[in-house]
Amino acid sequence: MEAIAKDQSGTGFYGIKGKNALITGASRGIGYAVAIELAGHGVNCAVLARSEGPLESLAQELRSRGVEALAIAHDLAAQDSLSAIEKRLAADFGVIDILVNNAGIYGTASIDSDEDGSLWSATIETNLSVPYRLSRYFGASMKKTGWGRLINVSSISGQKGECFGAAYSASKFGLIGLTQSLALELASSGVTVNAVCPGWVHTDMALSQINDPDWCNLNGMEPAHSMDLTRLSVPQERLIEPSEVASLIAYLASEQARGITGQAINICGGLSII
Repeated sequence: MEAIAKDQSGTGFYGIKGKNALITGASRGIGYAVAIELAGHGVNCAVLARSEGPLESLAQELRSRGVEALAIAHDLAAQDSLSAIEKRLAADFGVIDILVNNAGIYGTASIDSDEDGSLWSATIETNLSVPYRLSRYFGASMKKTGWGRLINVSSISGQKGECFGAAYSASKFGLIGLTQSLALELASSGVTVNAVCPGWVHTDMALSQINDPDWCNLNGMEPAHSMDLTRLSVPQERLIEPSEVASLIAYLASEQARGITGQAINICGGLSII
């Protein structure tokens, strides 16, 4: 068995010091935690979201930790998003070695609502089509350099359908399918492709869902009790912290995880066991 030795290369135990990462949805929640975690391993971070103010604050925090940081405020759903991101990176950052597709949205809808299909369209675009476009572009670049990590933030709802969350579940199922297909395509190129599947995570988006009167009503819960009921639905009786998801993502980005590809790894406190 290969021995684990102290790193002598100067790249850190994870072997990714000096690598460049692009993290979407980085202004808060999981994306923010991922940027902080990767910076702790010496990774330079380009952080992307729609809100400029929080991104600039994050970039300053990352620089204080001794890494390069670039804040890109842009709407990924915009038609020019890829070309705009490409120009910023080329001018101010460099080649991307690690892509974390984290940006996502959630909306509650029953089968007889969302009549114009706007929620479905927006969810599939943000949660699936955007990661596809980014993975195609940066994955091709990683293939040329012979090293790369594509990491998609899916969900346990991408493995088992979520009631009143059809668009969300469909998008997250699709993201796992994308992960598996790209992992097979890039397996011989030094590029790994994996998905992490969180359950309930202590983020603004999750709290907004738990406290949403429509979601509570559809699920037969009183808003005043929804947090306790949600928490108790998890075998560990707690919500996962964003830093826990970030630690898993950092490991998947590491040299130690080079043999892991095409996987969808749950981090959910036992809420889903497959």
